[in-house]
Amino acid sequence: MSLQHSSNPQQRPAQPVPAHGSIIDAQGREIPITEQMIQQACRELENSRKPVKKG
Repeated sequence: MSLQHSSNPQQRPAQPVPAHGSIIDAQGREIPITEQMIQQACRELENSRKPVKKG
């Protein structure tokens, strides 16, 4: 019997697994990158875009 036909379905974690990324600040400390940090960076990038001229 292959793993695809197993009678025991795999359990999924309740929360997504973090990517474990980090940045190094000006003092040399390792700071974990959070979902909130990524969302804020995306908002700032979106707000910094210039409108495209048509024509």
